[in-house]
Amino acid sequence: MRRHELLEQLHGCLEPRSYLEIGINAGASMSLSRTRSIGVDPFFTVRRELACDLQLVRASSDEFFARADPLAHFGGVAPDLTFIDGMHLAEYALRDFINTERHTHPASVIVFDDMLPRVPVEGLRDRRDARAHGSWAGDVYKVLAALRDLRPDLVCLEIDTTPTGTLMVLLPDSSSTTLVTAYDELVESYVVPDPQEIPAEVLGRTRALAPEELLASPVWAELKRLREKPAAEARTGVARAVADAGLATPR
Repeated sequence: MRRHELLEQLHGCLEPRSYLEIGINAGASMSLSRTRSIGVDPFFTVRRELACDLQLVRASSDEFFARADPLAHFGGVAPDLTFIDGMHLAEYALRDFINTERHTHPASVIVFDDMLPRVPVEGLRDRRDARAHGSWAGDVYKVLAALRDLRPDLVCLEIDTTPTGTLMVLLPDSSSTTLVTAYDELVESYVVPDPQEIPAEVLGRTRALAPEELLASPVWAELKRLREKPAAEARTGVARAVADAGLATPR
């Protein structure tokens, strides 16, 4: 299953009230939204028909999140679904997650693209070297290790989509400051010369779920119900629903 097919079916399962997308490019993924949406990209060149209540933001994600009320278009509703597909470097993707999580509800769903490069050249930090050989996923995959190691409260699900894999994060916590505290140290470990040492489990997708299996989970109906609840009640309910569906970060 290709990433856009996963995203399209996820829209159908979740029926999000609000959708945030970081990295619009030509609008392929934004064209799947039928809800109130915000798309952020400093260089978007939309070539698709868009059929949603949309605010397009021509700015970097850092500039966007620095605004006084970046998600005002949602009218006070947290982003039910977010797709992070911005700059393909770990430090950017981690900042996008940190900034997005601040605005979430426990029933929000965050999806990263480009998390499972297929071959080492796709995971280079240098875009030019990678694209000379094909696709460029960058080193976004490094964010997964930080989420797994520093945020055991999150549920992180690698998904075997084509071409370069996706990651779904459940149970976000808008009050967490763990990643902010660790950010500088993490970036120091991320910014190293190519080639990158990509873990075998990333290249081999040994922990990745089949997208069809994940989409068939009963958890989506519960997330839709629980996003209407207060955060504390929703957190307990989402944790229970995720566990009952057999979803957990692989250890």
